[in-house]
Amino acid sequence: MKKLVIFDLDGTLLNTIADLAQSTNYALAALGYPTHEEKEYNFMVGNGINKLFERALPEESRTEENVLRVRKEFVPYYDQHNADKSRPYPGITELLNELQAKGLQLAVASNKYQAATEKLIAHYFPNIRFTAVFGQREGVNVKPDPTVVYDILEITQITKEDVLYVGDSGVDMQTAINAEVTSCGVTWGFRPRAELETFHPKYIVDKAKDIAAIAFE
Repeated sequence: MKKLVIFDLDGTLLNTIADLAQSTNYALAALGYPTHEEKEYNFMVGNGINKLFERALPEESRTEENVLRVRKEFVPYYDQHNADKSRPYPGITELLNELQAKGLQLAVASNKYQAATEKLIAHYFPNIRFTAVFGQREGVNVKPDPTVVYDILEITQITKEDVLYVGDSGVDMQTAINAEVTSCGVTWGFRPRAELETFHPKYIVDKAKDIAAIAFE
């Protein structure tokens, strides 16, 4: 039985793509750039918002200055609208309650900026006592750098062997590899199953309840 389950946020716990797309399109339009269809954002997210903006900008406009200009428009708007359409995936709330009831520690490791990560977790999962909720933090490398996992392990004092890391993308699977913890890919998120399979995770699941069975093995 595992003692700690670390979850990615976007595409794993919450379907946030509609609000991310709407907010990025708002920022792009405000600066006179073309916008994108919602489904296109599935392949832009996952590496932090600066990388999202770089991918969303026209190729000839992908400068650090323009990324920061988009960010300046995006953040205030997203802070107001990041819970408009975002919702937990089916079975996630029940899964978290079950894991918590069985005494497992729970944590979040996201590449979403810290303030939004904390807000969304508090809003959608008010009854879950997460041991750590980490988003993108100043001075800390984003996933797939394993630092966020190491920081969680230090707080929980749990060994790598007792950890299950759950995510929906290749970035998450690579994070688990880099941190030397057990990986579990989920197929309901933003990226296709084939991307997960590229990294040979120990588990790939199609339903949230399947994670409980793995954690309790």
